[in-house]
Amino acid sequence: MADDEFTLRRQLDRAAKARVVLENDLVIETFAMLEERYAATWKATAARDEEGRRMCWYSWKGLELFRDEFRQMLSDGKIASAQLQFMDAERAKQG
Repeated sequence: MADDEFTLRRQLDRAAKARVVLENDLVIETFAMLEERYAATWKATAARDEEGRRMCWYSWKGLELFRDEFRQMLSDGKIASAQLQFMDAERAKQG
């Protein structure tokens, strides 16, 4: 197996694992709870509490970035799947 194919298959595996995480009911519930908590905490801060508001924003942004990494793994897996299908088709043509 060529290095490219190995990398693509690894991306497929990571995508499958990322899907399990993102579709897990407990994870979905936790993300929603944290988003609500960060929004409520932000709303409860005084307008002059710039540091408190900033910390809420950092927390929310960190959660968003964490989820986006998993979504990127899903996207990479879709691309890898298409590339592997193309490679398989090319091999079938050759022999």
